Amino acid sequence: MRVRFHKNFEKQYKKLRENEQSRVRDRLSLFLRDEFDPILNNHPLAGKYKGYRSINITGDLRTLYKYQNPSVCIFVTINTHSNLYK
Repeated sequence: MRVRFHKNFEKQYKKLRENEQSRVRDRLSLFLRDEFDPILNNHPLAGKYKGYRSINITGDLRTLYKYQNPSVCIFVTINTHSNLYK
């Protein structure tokens, strides 16, 4: 599987603290090995995010992605749970 990053994701990533950026890299590495590893809590979303999926980065930090096609997914945003699901 190939992973791409939306420019919005890249901007938000740069604003994270160094330890959060490190955690994102670790979780994305895990995602590439096994996208449904229980640690990630990978799940589909509904409502305004229908068609997207979410994975946990930290206790409160989430990233959303969607599949462009069966072999490519794009990570579109990263933020806290409360900011994403207002």
